[in-house]
Amino acid sequence: MDINSLLKPFQHFGVHLGLSRIVKLLANLGNPHHQVPVIHVAGTNGKGSVCAYLSSVLTEAGYRTGRYTSPHLIDWTERICINEQPIAAEDLGKLLQQVQAAIQADDDYPTQFEVITAAAWLYFAQQQVDVAIIEVGLGGRLDATNVCEQPLVTIITSISREHWQQLGPTVADIAREKAGILKSGCPAVVGQLPADAEAVVRSRAQELQCPHITPQPARQIALGWAEYKSIQYPLPLAGQIQLTNSALALAALEILQQQGWVISPEAIVNGMGKTQWPGRMQWVTWKDQKLLIDGAHNPAAAQALRNYVDSLDIQKLTWVMGMLSTKEHTDIFQALLRPNDQLYLVPVPDHSSADIGELAKLAGEVCPELGFVSTYSDLSSALAAAFDSTDNLVILCGSLYLIGYFLGTK
Repeated sequence: MDINSLLKPFQHFGVHLGLSRIVKLLANLGNPHHQVPVIHVAGTNGKGSVCAYLSSVLTEAGYRTGRYTSPHLIDWTERICINEQPIAAEDLGKLLQQVQAAIQADDDYPTQFEVITAAAWLYFAQQQVDVAIIEVGLGGRLDATNVCEQPLVTIITSISREHWQQLGPTVADIAREKAGILKSGCPAVVGQLPADAEAVVRSRAQELQCPHITPQPARQIALGWAEYKSIQYPLPLAGQIQLTNSALALAALEILQQQGWVISPEAIVNGMGKTQWPGRMQWVTWKDQKLLIDGAHNPAAAQALRNYVDSLDIQKLTWVMGMLSTKEHTDIFQALLRPNDQLYLVPVPDHSSADIGELAKLAGEVCPELGFVSTYSDLSSALAAAFDSTDNLVILCGSLYLIGYFLGTK
């Protein structure tokens, strides 16, 4: 069953924030979301890895654990998992047909994201999961996932300026949208936010009487190991940022323990150790060559990637990059590029890609001392050229869609 052709009719509605269509669609399906205990996760960066930690630990603790994330890297089925296993394509196809059949003639036609979100709720209800970890698609307040009235815990990982076209121009505007997932009396775990964003989230939490905490980042105690409070655990995901993300996940798990969920120290250590979140600071091989890949699709993520690369103490870097037209190109280049770095620019296949000629010009303005900048019409020729011309560390980044394309064709 071809998932793309089932979802195609909904594609042209694009991003259309608002809850009326998803609420109606879920009502037509018997309100499956009311049957599923939920952990709801929003944030500019870090949402995916926090969801991955939680899902891995709760699975390890013996709970039937749903996880809904977006976007996918290679395949739609990655978005909907139970106990770390993606849904079977055939099951997803059937669910999408059920969702499609529930759209009534006089209903506002839902967007593609609303349809797949409804399919996730339906699947988790049918499969009687003990808990579902639900990642916000965009923003929070008007996101299609924001239909759970009493989440077990809500998490806001980080806030920086992204998707401002939809969410508003300032960090405070964006914080207002993300704080829309807070619910009356439900505990919240909040990452360390810029002051304006923090003020907005704190005042919303107080208004709703949400007990909320901002955990201190974990401490690195050895290579690949960290400590949060008195828990020492393996940290398989790379980068300093994971000290923060893992602490957010552990703080949420602590709240669940207080609510009576049975999560042993062994489940935490084993679950954290087994966590996988592909496409984010991940080492892979391409034609027997070592390559670092990372989405790094906004300035904060780009800064986290640069910090990680700097921690490796490798002087010679070659970037292979593609970006969407909607992203903050200047800020991303400022975060990543340093004198003598090399830059190979490629289009992002099948998406609204930034013009690579304009990116090359911009990169030269942002970092005039770049060692080399060039454009390539496709990714494999850019990678081949990058590896042929130098023994630099090669890093592929700039768009999760580009990473997904690379992993799908590797």
